[in-house]
Amino acid sequence: MLNEKRFDATFVFRLIGIVFFAYLFFGFMLVPCWNTLTSIFKEKTASGEADPFAVIRFFLAGNMKRFVWNSLRLAVVLVITVNIVGISIVLLTEYFDIKGAKILRLGYMTTMIYSGVALVTGYMFLYANDGILTPLLTNAFPGISSTWFTGYGAVVFTMTFACTSNHMLFLRNAIRGIDYNTVEAARNMGANPFKVLWKVVMPTLIPTLFSLTVMTFITGLCAMSSPTLLGYDSINPEIVRLAGSSSADESFPQARAALLSIILAIFTIVLLTVLTAYERKGHYLSVSKTKAKLQKQKITNPVANVIAHIYAYVLFIIYMTPVVMIIIFSFQSYSAIRMKKLDLSNWTLINYFGKQDYEYMTARGTYKTREGAISGVFSNEQTFGGIKTSFILAAAAAALACIIVVVACNYISKHKKSGSILEYALLFPWLLPTILICYSYRVYFNSDTIWYVGNTNLYYADNVRLLIIMAYVVTKLPFSLRMIKASFYTIDSELEDAAKNLGSSPLRTFLKVKLPIILPSVLAVFALNFNALFTEYDMSATFASTYGTSYAMVIQAMTADEGLYGYNVNASGRRCASTVFIMIVSGLILWLVYGVGARDLSERLEAKKKRREFFARLFGRKN
Repeated sequence: MLNEKRFDATFVFRLIGIVFFAYLFFGFMLVPCWNTLTSIFKEKTASGEADPFAVIRFFLAGNMKRFVWNSLRLAVVLVITVNIVGISIVLLTEYFDIKGAKILRLGYMTTMIYSGVALVTGYMFLYANDGILTPLLTNAFPGISSTWFTGYGAVVFTMTFACTSNHMLFLRNAIRGIDYNTVEAARNMGANPFKVLWKVVMPTLIPTLFSLTVMTFITGLCAMSSPTLLGYDSINPEIVRLAGSSSADESFPQARAALLSIILAIFTIVLLTVLTAYERKGHYLSVSKTKAKLQKQKITNPVANVIAHIYAYVLFIIYMTPVVMIIIFSFQSYSAIRMKKLDLSNWTLINYFGKQDYEYMTARGTYKTREGAISGVFSNEQTFGGIKTSFILAAAAAALACIIVVVACNYISKHKKSGSILEYALLFPWLLPTILICYSYRVYFNSDTIWYVGNTNLYYADNVRLLIIMAYVVTKLPFSLRMIKASFYTIDSELEDAAKNLGSSPLRTFLKVKLPIILPSVLAVFALNFNALFTEYDMSATFASTYGTSYAMVIQAMTADEGLYGYNVNASGRRCASTVFIMIVSGLILWLVYGVGARDLSERLEAKKKRREFFARLFGRKN
């Protein structure tokens, strides 16, 4: 040890890592957000004098309070509606004995394979004033307006079903982990199934439900795609609008956008503080000496059983109808999609591949042909360009976030004091809403005087793609850290000690011993991050630019000019095909994560052994 060189490879890598993380934290987390905060107090009056409270007075006197109130109202209502629907679908598929539960579960989990803009446009395809089901609803219920699917009610309806995916992920696992012995003991004491549910099962789910409630509240507060597409005035769409405005159009729009971002940040920090304090309290646990697997409970009351089945399948229809209709209409012709009428005799792949000419009548009464106006997803330059852009940006950001977090977790596991500082620094983006981080980037880096990025305007031309990647990475660091850090705890410390005793360096030990063990978790996090970023809309809309147009933005704008002057004719069909493509990609990712990726080391080794035996027998028969 006395002869050990101070400037060895480990020391150099550690020094480089410390400098890089300091650069990342101060340069891309702290400084841009601090600039946004201070910009609120830098406004000047018409005479040129500084007036630090001008924006705040404008907020109190103007209609900006309406956006805050609308977001708060949406968040509070979603907490109620999403929890009611989310808890009920989990109970119907995991706790109660409902016929066809496996099919119901697949229907309820469809929101996991398409979300955001794709999901909202799917619901609009059904329920908008020219949607498929709107005429049926207005005929069945004459009191319903054909434009009912707009504004606040439409946003609540859409997000209620869109946000239950977290319940199917986390609450489902919590219920499946309940000890059946406690349920059976309560039943033996004469309690009916609903009393057992209320007195025994629900108390053990309170921590998970509280976390889901906070997540739902923040989701409603920071909603972007649904309010934008359905016409509801909330905070995030207003921030994006103000970010693209100028002082010539309205009074200090940038400072107003900054103030709204700070308000969102305050709400987020308060909620996370409350959640952290709540998690430190004790909770009910469902344990016994010999834990038993939960068995589904039969609903003994025949009336309640019928009502439960009807409710379950009504929800199944609501979840599945957009998916089925989108898939079917993605294979329909332009005329069938435009009229919203199925033509089962005319199936086509034009919405996916190929091009067709389009003949239309001009205002002068003459016919004109527009070559290639009808095109598929993979034949349309704009759509396919959005796919390539989103794929590259999402893959690069997801990979970079995983690499940063893996290196950080390895350091945190060895150094308690400095590792804690690093951990809190990587969790810092969780304290801020995504829109605040993106808006801060757009304003702060839209300059050629930032020395630590080489005096380069990162919001200019192609540079905006690098800025989007950095925003993606920063916003995904906290989630990646929580998931990957947990996998480090599964590593047996004796393996690392054995490698050290055999003369292996720390770097070689990490690459040869630790990394293979945590690799499935790392790949799962990469897949989930990629899945979320590939269809991401909120951040890319903040960085609105012709050089950084993402896939979700293309889908959103796809029908804006549909058929105008004979261009972009089958945008609705291409939108359906795009949604189907998103479902396929997302479904494949989820299968890799929760199917193949969920196997432990012994299962993977056993599968590898079976593959070798299979190929050995196969080639043996050929020989």
